[in-house]
Amino acid sequence: MAELRGRVLLVDFWTFGCWNCYRSFPWLLSLEQRLADEAFTVISVHRPEFEHEHDIGKVREQAAKFGLTHPIMIDNDFAYWQAMNNRYWPTYYLIDAEGRIRDTIIGETHAGQKQALAIEAKLIALLNEAKKDEN
Repeated sequence: MAELRGRVLLVDFWTFGCWNCYRSFPWLLSLEQRLADEAFTVISVHRPEFEHEHDIGKVREQAAKFGLTHPIMIDNDFAYWQAMNNRYWPTYYLIDAEGRIRDTIIGETHAGQKQALAIEAKLIALLNEAKKDEN
C-alpha cells in the first residue's frame, strides 16, 4: 500500500467462476482506459469459491481471456477476504489517495448503468480531492 500512496484505488474482489464478475469486466476495463492518465489503479483480488478455482494457472488463463492486465492478488487462504469482511463477488472498494476505504459497492456493473455512473462519479471526486491535497 505504501507504493500506492497518492493513487486512488478500485479494489475488485472476484473469482473466475463468477458470471457477474465476467459481465462486469467490460465496464471495469473501459474505466481503466478512461482514467489511464489519472492517479488511478485497479487491483483485483481473486478469492476462490470452489476448490478448482484455487489453481493459479487457471486464474491467469481467465485473466488473459478477459484482458485483465492490472495486478491480481491471489487470496487462496481468504486472508484479504476476511480482513475486508467481504461476502460477495464482485465487490468493489474505493480507496482514497491516503489509503482509506471510502466506499464499498456490491454487484454486477455495466457501463452507463446507474451503479457504474455512481462509482465513476465517486472516483472522479476522490481524484479531484487528491489533486487538491497535492497543492
